[in-house]
Amino acid sequence: MRIYTRSGDKGQTSLIYGNRVAKNDIRVEAYGTCDEANSTIGLALSHLTKEDWADKESFLESMQRIQTILFHVGAELATPKGKEVKWQVKKEHIEELEQQIDKWDEDLMPLKNFILPSGHSASAGLHLARTVVRRAERSAVALEEELVNPLVVSYLNRLSDLLFVAARYVNQQLGGKETPLDPDV
Repeated sequence: MRIYTRSGDKGQTSLIYGNRVAKNDIRVEAYGTCDEANSTIGLALSHLTKEDWADKESFLESMQRIQTILFHVGAELATPKGKEVKWQVKKEHIEELEQQIDKWDEDLMPLKNFILPSGHSASAGLHLARTVVRRAERSAVALEEELVNPLVVSYLNRLSDLLFVAARYVNQQLGGKETPLDPDV
């Protein structure tokens, strides 16, 4: 099987079940942004190869599970309304994110003001992934009644929260400096 098909050379692509749409369709934007977020998470995690901390493996396992679910979210967004979705975000997936947020957050210093995305390179990468997930969320919201599963928006919203906490957690574990926003600049 070749990686190229030439079927998209005229600006169209196929959704799951073969429906053809323009590559700038909001649905393509939504699932493409999930793919971008997933790649950004992977890039951020690649910066953790040399560093070590007590629960690094647990952290990586959690993040890889999130990447897998995010891949499925993209597939969900690529499924046209009225068609069977093979895998769906469930309330339990959102609750998993919340539990992980609470676990990592309990070790962090409370924030007194906004922080700039900075510190360890993996932390900065997780902040970038957070902003990409926010864009995916905005695209999913724009689908409105075309969205098969409304929990997709909730999942993406909570995932961006998790990535913010994960970025802070990585900075704390690896000595990355959090830079507070200077309101007087």
